[in-house]
Amino acid sequence: MPRLWRILLLVLLTAAFPAAQETHEHSAPEKLGRVSFQTSCAPAVQQQFERGVALLHSFAYAAAENAFQKVGELDPQCAMAHWGIAMTFYHQLWEPQIAPAKISIAQDEIQKAQKLGAGSDRERQFINAAGLVYQDAATVPYPARALRYEDAMSTLAAKYPQDVETQVFYALALISNASPSDKTHAKQKQAAALLEPLDHTYPEHPGIPHYLIHAYDNAELAPQGLAAARAYSQIAPSAPHALHMPSHIFTRLGLWDDSIACNLAAQAAARQQGDTGEELHAMDYLVYAYLQTGRDGEAKRVIQQLRSLPELNEQSFKISYAATAMPVRYAVERRQWPDAAAVVPPTAAPPQVVAIAVWARGVGLARSGHATEAHAEIEKLQQLETQLRSSGNAYWATQVEILRREVMAWSAQASQRPEEAVALMRAAADGEDAVEKLPVTPGPIVPAREQLGYLLLEQNQPASALTEFQVALINAPGRRGAVQGANRAQELSGKK
Repeated sequence: MPRLWRILLLVLLTAAFPAAQETHEHSAPEKLGRVSFQTSCAPAVQQQFERGVALLHSFAYAAAENAFQKVGELDPQCAMAHWGIAMTFYHQLWEPQIAPAKISIAQDEIQKAQKLGAGSDRERQFINAAGLVYQDAATVPYPARALRYEDAMSTLAAKYPQDVETQVFYALALISNASPSDKTHAKQKQAAALLEPLDHTYPEHPGIPHYLIHAYDNAELAPQGLAAARAYSQIAPSAPHALHMPSHIFTRLGLWDDSIACNLAAQAAARQQGDTGEELHAMDYLVYAYLQTGRDGEAKRVIQQLRSLPELNEQSFKISYAATAMPVRYAVERRQWPDAAAVVPPTAAPPQVVAIAVWARGVGLARSGHATEAHAEIEKLQQLETQLRSSGNAYWATQVEILRREVMAWSAQASQRPEEAVALMRAAADGEDAVEKLPVTPGPIVPAREQLGYLLLEQNQPASALTEFQVALINAPGRRGAVQGANRAQELSGKK
């Protein structure tokens, strides 16, 4: 069919579509921000393609996949529709970044795109870059493939410096490959240097403030992310993740009321759209913020909502992490040690999630005078740590090692071995401070440095405790436990 007739047919097929897409399950018109991503696909599908990209930038992956599938149905010659579908399976800042079941599907989409042939060199490079993420997935570890993708996007961004999408997707690749142990935040700063100038030129682009928030989601850079945090939820309020993301910066800065407001909105929107993972993610941040403001009753109500949800998929890291962390936060932050000791670990969750519950049990037992019983939990943490190291998951193995040392420290304290307890907890605090948290969590249940402060208070060392609380509050401003501990240490030490 000649191209002109194909375009006319597509116009007829899509004539009624914009009205439907505007609602997107909302009573108000859908608002996802503005994206300009030119392709060689038929003009009639351009708006829907850009809608898919906007959804992709707000990590609304299922909705984005549907959007790109519709583009492919309406224009079977649109190679970039298949690129879009493949990209919806690449969750660069979540775990797992690529679900094993999706790899072959994504490879098939990339092959379709390459077979159709892109209409421009730029499109071809986008497709080939995405293909590197999935190529040799059975033999090449994910980090190596992610670096290949980053290198390809670097080349693409350098070749088309005036093209906003090449710069934005390259910035995301940089952030996703930033090492948690790099406390200089080199790649985050490189990404921010790309995004900040674009933010002024494209103030309605959803990906720019989203990725700036992620770049600045650390103690060093968080103040620089406040403008992006204030803007993003206004740009794309139809995306639950956009409503939640500002709380990453609000949490870093101790702006608890702001965090509560945006996560209430995110929770409601996610529930309306049936996004359980995003709903639980918002709820976890919500419980954290409520506890920092002393609104324990409201935190408890969120946990009650958790228990009213249908059976959850424990194998999903995002779901199981939030579902496990919330009740643990509620018990441990309030120092309800018998409740912590009674936590039941999930049975089908990833090992790093199971470790949170095992840690709660160990700390609860040790701090309620049952040091001997805590040893069983220490052994379980060691087993989980070994399991993670054997699977190549060094980041979470290190986190579980920190949890194990914390339980050992409280057990040593309960067993009248104070020097050993301090040495163990200090090692845990130093290890925790050396790496950044991942976006899945607002932070550790209780930072190790804050626990060290309380341990020193129990040993009647208020001046040393005050020093640790002050460091803890630099790392995590406004945490209620650290503030209370610092006040108590100051009172006992006589320091002002």
